[in-house]
Amino acid sequence: MATHETPTSPPQNLKKNRKISQRRARSGSVAAHFDGHQDALNKIRSFLKSRSTYDVFPLSYRLVVLDSKLPVKQALNIMHQAGVWYYLKAETFETASADVETFRIESIRDIEKELNVPPPPLNHIHPTRPLFDACKQLLQTHARRLPLIDHDSASGMELIVSVLTQYRVLKFIANNCKEIASLHMSLRALGIGTYIDPKPDDPYYPLATATMDTTVFHVVHMFSQRGISAVPILDENGVVINLYETVDVTTLVRSGTYTKLDLSIRSALAQRSAEFPGAVTCTSSDSLGKLLEFIKAQRCHRLVVVEGEGPNKGKLAGMITLSDVLRYIVGGGKEGSLAASMERMNITANTPIVSASSSTSMTPVPGTPASPPATDNIGPASP
Repeated sequence: MATHETPTSPPQNLKKNRKISQRRARSGSVAAHFDGHQDALNKIRSFLKSRSTYDVFPLSYRLVVLDSKLPVKQALNIMHQAGVWYYLKAETFETASADVETFRIESIRDIEKELNVPPPPLNHIHPTRPLFDACKQLLQTHARRLPLIDHDSASGMELIVSVLTQYRVLKFIANNCKEIASLHMSLRALGIGTYIDPKPDDPYYPLATATMDTTVFHVVHMFSQRGISAVPILDENGVVINLYETVDVTTLVRSGTYTKLDLSIRSALAQRSAEFPGAVTCTSSDSLGKLLEFIKAQRCHRLVVVEGEGPNKGKLAGMITLSDVLRYIVGGGKEGSLAASMERMNITANTPIVSASSSTSMTPVPGTPASPPATDNIGPASP
């Protein structure tokens, strides 16, 4: 006699609870692309925390210390800093310009008192402090350089060990962190830099711009009024052809033509040294890794962002400073989050990523007007 068993369900307590599936970012998606970028960024930050500030410097280096009695004009012959001239008590332009010849570094404090300007804080750091802390201090104080001060145990006096700069930090990262090869997200997506937001009365807002016919006086006024150190020079079509920097004012002082601020930018740029490396341009699609690779090979302090393709090729799109780059690497802002970067790109987590051309490179624009690069993004441009 055949028997039939009725299938029964297993007891409730023996059922296997299946895990709720979690969607993973597809390989090649933006989220996966960012994960590799973020992992590299975290390793670089850990590297900065593990190194002392003194580690940035080579075994042998030169330190220049200026006596406060030294005339400013002589000081400018050995250092790249824009001078501050004391015109307040001069009765005529001739006497004011004559004062420049004998103006001393210590007199800068007199100008600050006359203008009721508080003296700048004497920021410094000990050489053994973590490099990450020094980077934070550079950014918090908006300083371009940070003195390293130690104490002589015998005399108790302070000793100037060296001066840390943003460029030196970024080059140290580029030379010692292989992870920069994985920083493949674009500069614009990461929120690095300042980009134009056209207004009806200012097509390049919030950036200051000038032309080859603008006077040096007008550009120097921009430096002072806006607290900036460089102004892109555009042609009549808005294409970037050069960059006028505070160091160019120093060139005028060295040559003795600082009294002729009514010079055009065209004439002022003609006085640049033949060794002047030129301005550097890039596009917003260039990666952070490419930028750091460029810094490893060539000194630069800022990059002019230009349009890379189409009818607007070469036109001004933004500016990137070393402060912008260091601020992103050190972190502390929303620019380092996946959500913020993806929001800028207006994409979802599983959107396929299209990598930028591996042949892109940054482009130094020579000291004389030059056409925008035909193929590369970052690298030398042909005059």
